[in-house]
Amino acid sequence: MPDLYSSREIERVLRKIGFLFSSQEGSHGKFKNASAGRTVILPMNKKEIPTGTLHSILRQAGLKLEQFKELLKK
Repeated sequence: MPDLYSSREIERVLRKIGFLFSSQEGSHGKFKNASAGRTVILPMNKKEIPTGTLHSILRQAGLKLEQFKELLKK
């Protein structure tokens, strides 16, 4: 079974790599990284983010799964 991560864990990694909370609409938060010119949409307040959604978030952020796991450990 694949590892499942919470929205808080994903948010913590996004903040580590320079993303800042921009706005929220409904249950989705928008995080922006001005220096990289990237925007990530993250479902907020979820205990388990589905694997496909995680991969989409990582693609938006420009991260690989291995990089995400390493940043989460720090």
